[in-house]
Amino acid sequence: MWTPGLPGIVSSMTPSLPLPSERGYAVAAAAPGPGPQNWAGAPGAALDEDGTVVVGYRVRYADPLNDEVVIGRLDGERLEPVTVLRRDLFGAAMLERPALARTESGAWRVYVGCATPNSKHWRIDVVEAPTLEGLPAGTPRTAFAGDAATGVKDPVVRRESDGWHAWICCHLLDVPGEEDRMETAYATSEDGLEWRWHGAVLRGRQGAWDARGARVTAVLPDGWFAYDGRRTAEENWWERTGLAQAAGDGRLEALDADPVAAVRYLGVLALPGGGHRIFYEAPLEDESHELRTELIA
Repeated sequence: MWTPGLPGIVSSMTPSLPLPSERGYAVAAAAPGPGPQNWAGAPGAALDEDGTVVVGYRVRYADPLNDEVVIGRLDGERLEPVTVLRRDLFGAAMLERPALARTESGAWRVYVGCATPNSKHWRIDVVEAPTLEGLPAGTPRTAFAGDAATGVKDPVVRRESDGWHAWICCHLLDVPGEEDRMETAYATSEDGLEWRWHGAVLRGRQGAWDARGARVTAVLPDGWFAYDGRRTAEENWWERTGLAQAAGDGRLEALDADPVAAVRYLGVLALPGGGHRIFYEAPLEDESHELRTELIA
């Protein structure tokens, strides 16, 4: 299993893309405590109409085990919390990575992975409000339900000129004890609420570093995608970041190379003045995780 604290992994085949450097980062949100299961991370970033950066991220606490989605604004390189979405709003056992998006009217939407109590199943709910502060008073509706054989979570959602697009992490529930296996499916929508599935577009590769699964985390320029992967079940929670490229018909093809960074949940946000702001979840030696950011010119 990969050991926390190792420097980032960079392949000689890596394209010139906004990727973690493991050198010039700042801590946008600290781990909530020391030790395993104390995590700040799983970021989803978006721009407000005034150009400021807004980030939704999951904070998990180890004792007692609990988590919440925090939505914050970037002040310098530190996230200042604006509001918090808690499990009881969704009737969920746990929460995971949120995706933030603006509607055509300017309202905010947040898509949140929600664990179904007493099961291995996950679904994705969406809440909408005119302001970020109003999101906790919204009424959730299920955007991606999954089914008895599939749990869905960790969405990447984009509203483009031709409609809404989503890449969804699907956990395969058909084999008891093997529910950590994952692949990415693609979906489209006219309104961001009713979705059409187009099937799996990225899977792990047998014998490779991502054999246990592949989870798209960022849509990069020029048809590149970042994704999380791991070789074994024992590496769960220690995913690394790899790259994939659009291969036609919505399918993605993983770059035949090593991981590009020893972090997970890489998010990439293009900035109005040029360059990118990236966010990612990085492990510390005590197995807590912190949320980091870098400005890539």
